[in-house]
Amino acid sequence: MGGGSRRSLWTSKIKGNKAGSAEPVGWGKRVPCDGIVLGIDPSLRGTGLALIEFRPRRPAQLLFSQTVKIHPAASMTECLGFIAQAVNDAVERWQVEVAAIEQTIYVQNFQTAQILGAARGAAIAPISMRKIPVHEYAPLRIKQATVGFGRASKEQVAGMIKSELRLKAPLPADESDAAAVALCHAMNLREKV
Repeated sequence: MGGGSRRSLWTSKIKGNKAGSAEPVGWGKRVPCDGIVLGIDPSLRGTGLALIEFRPRRPAQLLFSQTVKIHPAASMTECLGFIAQAVNDAVERWQVEVAAIEQTIYVQNFQTAQILGAARGAAIAPISMRKIPVHEYAPLRIKQATVGFGRASKEQVAGMIKSELRLKAPLPADESDAAAVALCHAMNLREKV
């Protein structure tokens, strides 16, 4: 079987099609995720947050998105505080039932890995303190779930998020990535049903 055939089968599986089915099943149809999911794309100076509401027999709806932009002169400790505060504010404002976060990617620089790990920890801490479940997804898995292949560009992810959430304009990159994490979580639940 060629690469193109495997890709189309995988895309079909992700979209919920049975073999041979011509009609795609969109995000908003029969997704067993019922509630508000907080998607997080962690970064020290540009953490993306997206809150998406999933309800049975209704399309997914973007409730809120934000990029936690932090001034370059801010110390790492200040950055972590801003990230934790932004996540805390989102969780307090909305009835978040579950969170999904991108796993740390492989980086060659140890210091970069430490910084990403610290940003993830700052984002997860306010959620875990409220005993809200947190699910982690690899970047390739997120892209497969949203676009259909793991090497999709940020622009392709943003375009798919715009389409699936019926937005008038694409979200900023970090917010789009956060929305993709939340949608990946919903798709992961659907595949288990």
